[in-house]
Amino acid sequence: MTPTATLLWLLVIVFDTVGQLAFKAAATIDEDLDGLARWRHMLKDKWIWIGVGSYVIEFFSWLAFLSFVPLSMGVLVGSINIFAVMLGGRIFFKEPLSASRVTAITLIAIGVALVGWA
Repeated sequence: MTPTATLLWLLVIVFDTVGQLAFKAAATIDEDLDGLARWRHMLKDKWIWIGVGSYVIEFFSWLAFLSFVPLSMGVLVGSINIFAVMLGGRIFFKEPLSASRVTAITLIAIGVALVGWA
């Protein structure tokens, strides 16, 4: 990949990951709310808007990225966000990581590296 494509790819990964983690933070509320009350509460939370903003930036970064690489390559290297989101889930939300998940994500990362820079 060119340096510009690599920079755009990194922006996609960062903003997709931030968006996913922000949505998780917004959805993980301590209050016992259901239905419309839950949605009203989440819509007032800063994290949902950080997630939306991140997704908007990620959307435009993704479009720009696809202008530099073939779609088949872009989709494959874009899948590295699975690793970033899983790691973020572990760090920020204490989500468990099993040995099989770590092995699988390592294989995905190796595959992404081979496809992205082949």
